[in-house]
Amino acid sequence: MIGTTTWVIGDGYIPPASTGPHPAMTSHDSACMLNANAEPARIEITVYFADREPAGPYVITIPGRRVHHQRFNDLTDPEPIPAGTDYSVVVRADRPVVVQHTRLDSRQAANALMTTIAFPVPGGDDRQ
Repeated sequence: MIGTTTWVIGDGYIPPASTGPHPAMTSHDSACMLNANAEPARIEITVYFADREPAGPYVITIPGRRVHHQRFNDLTDPEPIPAGTDYSVVVRADRPVVVQHTRLDSRQAANALMTTIAFPVPGGDDRQ
């Protein structure tokens, strides 16, 4: 088994401006998710904010033995995630996956790219 079923991204923030060509250099947060299983994985993403109720779940299906890069800027159903707003993310899957978080901040011509593994929740199925 590779991965777990619940992951947390504590530091979410979509920079509100960009420089450079669109869409490659558009400032964004994203999650790279690996489904190493033979079967598809159903992913639910819930976004938490400091001053309002959570948004989501945003539902994604990743085919078996595939990787999926999801820009949070592109999530629109049930609602877009606002740029320039702090948030955190909980990713839940119906089978073990691996989640990595990346941010591209292109507000200045000297771009910044940050990436880190999301926090894997041991046991993964505690729904609170």
